[in-house]
Amino acid sequence: MVTQLSSPKTQRDWPKIVRDFEVALGKRSVTRRKEELLVYECDGLTSYRQRPAVVVWPRTTAQVAAAVKICDRHNVPFVARGAGTGLSGGALPLEDAVLIVTAPMNQILKVDLENQRVTVQPGVINNWVTQAVSGAGFYYAPDPSSQSVCSVGGNVAENSGGVHCLKYGVTTNHVLGLKLVLPNGDIVEIGGTVPEQPGYDLTGVFVGSEGTLGIVTEITLRILKSPEVISVLLADFTSVEAAGATVSAVISAGIIPAGMEMMDNFSLNAVEDVVQTACYPRDATAILLIEVDGLPAEVAASRDRIAALCKANGARQVTVATAPEERLRLWKGRKAAFAAMGKLSPDYYVQDGVIPRTQLPYVLQEIEALGQNTAIEWPMCSMRGTATCIH
Repeated sequence: MVTQLSSPKTQRDWPKIVRDFEVALGKRSVTRRKEELLVYECDGLTSYRQRPAVVVWPRTTAQVAAAVKICDRHNVPFVARGAGTGLSGGALPLEDAVLIVTAPMNQILKVDLENQRVTVQPGVINNWVTQAVSGAGFYYAPDPSSQSVCSVGGNVAENSGGVHCLKYGVTTNHVLGLKLVLPNGDIVEIGGTVPEQPGYDLTGVFVGSEGTLGIVTEITLRILKSPEVISVLLADFTSVEAAGATVSAVISAGIIPAGMEMMDNFSLNAVEDVVQTACYPRDATAILLIEVDGLPAEVAASRDRIAALCKANGARQVTVATAPEERLRLWKGRKAAFAAMGKLSPDYYVQDGVIPRTQLPYVLQEIEALGQNTAIEWPMCSMRGTATCIH
């Protein structure tokens, strides 16, 4: 999102502005050619496009501040961009604007296992954080479906969630402190290195502000100790409504899974065609993936109770994966759902909706009916798949 606004009709001396950027950042860190700018017209939401006037690539906090000060001096609007994987238009530039790309700032600056925190630059890929600490028995909980390519800076801007946000919360619950460049180029630090800071929660205000308050250049994250035991249950159903009812039943029973997601028949078959997990039943109308973690006795009790609830709500079969490779294979399919649709059609529109868990059966039933009606009226426009993240 834009952090500084001005009239699009303003006449600007772009050669002078570009020279200022080249002096501050170096010529190789400034992109001006129109054909190269095409790459930055949009983020993952490709329905809206706007080519920026200039793209710059800072590598340090000082360079970000220098770039922002140039924009401020010339009254030029700017937009921050991370990996560009978002689906909300958060990295969409304005006409006659500068795009400040933080992807080159991709260093893990400090790992403090003793105090369970990691400090990273905004261009660090989400999954790199867990990879950096997993050998010591830790992990970073927020895990968007695009975690293998999305950047932590973008996660902070959008307050990203993921499979495990049901139990562990979204990005804001795992950010301790931030170093920021404000719209006038000033550098400030908010938050700190401990979970509970005195005073106003400025970190909480910034996370999720979509770039409207400044550009983050360093992020201190909270990491968690890996649970002793993890199990993933796969339950398959003959109706979407039954799968939705099971979600409510599990939560009503007082069980908070580490993660719980649902896919309908269209989505799970699209995934199998691409990822070939060999573990999703292709004839199921819907499947539920439910992960539980914790102490051995706790996981065993929750697993048995969830399996019973699934069966009581009409599940045909419930399988359990405990080995790491089996669990990863189950989740790999769900995380690949969006990409799998791209193989079926070059024009696939994604919508995120938020509804109460108790209304899942009704809403999913209505989506199914809409899909069937569309197939009758416009057969070529009837592809639809539902993949539901339970928060």
